[in-house]
Amino acid sequence: MSIVAVKVLSTVNAAYGTTLSAEQLAAKISDPASAVSFDPSAFSFFSEVDESLQISFLDEMHVDPMAASNLARKFSALAGYPLPLARAA
Repeated sequence: MSIVAVKVLSTVNAAYGTTLSAEQLAAKISDPASAVSFDPSAFSFFSEVDESLQISFLDEMHVDPMAASNLARKFSALAGYPLPLARAA
């Protein structure tokens, strides 16, 4: 596992006591249903992981940056404050 994935997963998994894999998290941060279900792991990624690390993770996991940005916008609206990737793309 890359250092990027380790850093991201340690932040996301520690916050909610989960044990997601990098692949599972990548699926969550590109799935619009994550905002509908208020997925805490996806929200943690968008709100607690440093923006540069988010971008590196998206690239490494081949997540469509537009899909992630659109989802970040949804989470931003739900949270009521701006999230870094919500303004991207």
